This record gives sequence, structure tokens and C-alpha cells, in this order.
Amino acid sequence: MASAPSASALFLREPELRRGLELLYFGNSHINRAIDHGLARHGLGRAHHRALYFIARKPDMTVSELLALLAITKQSLGRVLGDLSERALVETRSGERDRRQRLLRLTAQGAALEFELFDILREKLSVAYARAGQQAVGGFWAVLEGLIPEGERGRLDALRARD
Repeated sequence: MASAPSASALFLREPELRRGLELLYFGNSHINRAIDHGLARHGLGRAHHRALYFIARKPDMTVSELLALLAITKQSLGRVLGDLSERALVETRSGERDRRQRLLRLTAQGAALEFELFDILREKLSVAYARAGQQAVGGFWAVLEGLIPEGERGRLDALRARD
């Protein structure tokens, strides 16, 4: 069970909100650093990892879908996809109905790298989830979902549909 103190009844006050922000910041920082070495071995960064992750979650995603999902500029995405294609981690093909569409899919090498990175993250999250317990995990998910604007939750639903 979790060793962290439970939230007080005053959980919406500034000290409690700041504690939550600090935990989000440090937790995210440690998650990212856990895979930085693996990315660096391939000359890749965190933006590359996000692209690999979401392409793995939804093969044949369009470039436009990925652009909206990552909320980065076209120029940044172009650089990321160029790097991933150059390293034979991602392949692009034309859409069947609309030949102008560019559909993204991981190559076998890209899928292996994404799985290697996910395995590191799975281990970290599994330990934290087990320590916190089922009820805390559900609460954590609810808080994170509450941070996503209503209009963007459809993207999350589309990813969940694959599970």
C-alpha cells in the first residue's frame, strides 16, 4: 500500500495543489529520464519517443492525426518523422481512398525500439501502481483525465478502443 500521506479534506487549497504539481513534475521527469539513455543510443529525443509511442498505439495513423495528437508544429513533426524514417523506424505509405494521405506505421525495428522503451516505463509504472493500490490508481487516472479538455478526450477514447 502507499506510504504517501492521503490528501487532506482541504485538497483544493494552495499547498495541496502545489504538492500535486510538484509530484506531477518530478514523476514525469523521472519517467522521461528512465528512457533517455535508450533514446540517446539511437540519437533520438523525447519528441521521437512520443511519435513512436502513438504510432505504435494506432498503426496507419495519418500525419495530420499525429500532428493534432502531439500538438507540435508541422516543422517539428516533419523533423521528427524525417529522423525516424531515416533510421528505418517508421514507414509512410499513401492512403487507399485518398492517395494524398500519408499513413504512418512502425517498421519491425521501430516496433522493437518502442517495445524496449515501453518495457522500461511499464516496470516503473507497475512498481508505482502496486505501491499505491488499485483505488489510488483509479483516482490518479481520474485526475489526469480531468486535466484534458473535454473537446480533446475523443483522442483518448480512440486510443482506448485498441485495448
